[in-house]
Amino acid sequence: MSSLSLRPLPLAQTLRLGRPSAIWFKPALSVVASTLPPNLVLLALGRLDLALYTMAGALCALYAHDRPYAARARVLALVVLGMTGGLAAALLTASLTSDPVVLVTVGALLAAVQKTVCEATRIGPPGNVVVAFVMSAALFVPQTPGQVPGHVALALGAGAWAWLVGMAPVLLRPHGPERRAVAAALRAVAAQLAGDGGAGPARTAAYAALHTARSVLHAPGVRPDPTRRALAALLTEAETALATTAADPAVLRAHAGALRGNGPVPGALDAAAEPPYPRPRRIPLTHLAPLAVRTALGCALAGYAALALGVGRPYWALVTAAALYQANVTRTWSRALQRVLGNLLGVLVFAALAPLTHLHPMVLVLCCAACNFGAEALIARNYWLGTVCVTPMALLITEFTRLQDPGALMTQRVLDTLVGALTGFAAAVLVTNRRAGRHVEHALTAVEEARAHADRLLAQPRPTALDPARRALAAALIDLRVTADTALGEWWQRPLPEERVLRAEQAGHRTLTETTRHGRAAQARTHDSGTTEAVRP
Repeated sequence: MSSLSLRPLPLAQTLRLGRPSAIWFKPALSVVASTLPPNLVLLALGRLDLALYTMAGALCALYAHDRPYAARARVLALVVLGMTGGLAAALLTASLTSDPVVLVTVGALLAAVQKTVCEATRIGPPGNVVVAFVMSAALFVPQTPGQVPGHVALALGAGAWAWLVGMAPVLLRPHGPERRAVAAALRAVAAQLAGDGGAGPARTAAYAALHTARSVLHAPGVRPDPTRRALAALLTEAETALATTAADPAVLRAHAGALRGNGPVPGALDAAAEPPYPRPRRIPLTHLAPLAVRTALGCALAGYAALALGVGRPYWALVTAAALYQANVTRTWSRALQRVLGNLLGVLVFAALAPLTHLHPMVLVLCCAACNFGAEALIARNYWLGTVCVTPMALLITEFTRLQDPGALMTQRVLDTLVGALTGFAAAVLVTNRRAGRHVEHALTAVEEARAHADRLLAQPRPTALDPARRALAAALIDLRVTADTALGEWWQRPLPEERVLRAEQAGHRTLTETTRHGRAAQARTHDSGTTEAVRP
């Protein structure tokens, strides 16, 4: 029987600033390059009132910066199509009814669908937040059915421009994402070796970084070439170092530093073809059901509460709720706290900018671009810091149609933020993920089966397919740690088998070490055999 598990909610840790992302400038510059030109064109035409529709497509440039360009082309195209499809649904709804209750209900359902799709496809940041912002705003824009095709066409055209912006860096660094992923993995392994070298969170993080880098190198649509094979050889070297704990961390850091730019990859001459890498496990829809229900209920309650309070823009409360939902209640609490703090500070930033933006529409457009840049530059350090720029940007966009009273806008934004955060978090507490413990059991079973399979191979005189077995075990261990961490942050659930998880992780890492050593020894024997054949008269 389930028991109420009340864990302390973090505060100081939630607001602590992290290190800036290694590529913070890429999404920041991309969003400016994708949004500013369409806005300048609309300004020249005297039609800034259409900026919402071009922004919908232009904001797609925020996605897929961590993916190889072959995979990025496909993902960005799907994001553009998904964004314009959702926009079309919102605009069509707005053209058929002006009933705010109906609009909030549709917005909540759209937000739940968007959240589910983003989680199921592992689309990555910024996830569903940008899409929810665009969709909910479009629901409350007066519309006629005849205007919908033209407005959707504007979004699609801006999305095509965003696709070009996102793909442009391929001309300068065709292997940039792969190099960055491998460099991050090498640094993570070096950090583990420089520490105690034992099993623990740092070791799991190192395997997770290796897994991420392998996934990038073997992403759908990415074909092997000499550079990628050399990068894969570096990952194999890092895996061996992690298993033997005898390597010099400084060497791995030096290799990571050498991956900047387009210079030669260290060890390129030793690179060889790799076996296929296992694809990421699909997330079952049953795992996402509580998240979808939370999103739909929380967004609906936020919108209805805002309407009851007489707020003129209930979609701000709806978006606040949609932005909160993370993997568990604890993380949702952290996001709610970050959202409230960032929005309150962002309102003050808007108060400082408003007198300037009222001087000329060009100033308005440039200030909006600056806020876009600041949001993407800062959000990786902490969500609340990025939201300090997101909030004035959202307020400035409302002035593209007509200048408004800054005091009224600020009051509505603060009220909607508080309403959305309170109702959204309440929905997260009410709709708990009672299957979290069951998911941990499934992940434990997967680790035990993968370890048993690897042990059987090790027991053979000349084991085959050891590399796929090792990587499958590593992936299962990573999934177990993520699943266990997620479950620990949930409420209303059975006690978790934490000791069994710890034992499974320790045994799994021991088997990983043995498979890596065995594989290295087999490679050495093959190399020696080849050398003997080469010198034989």
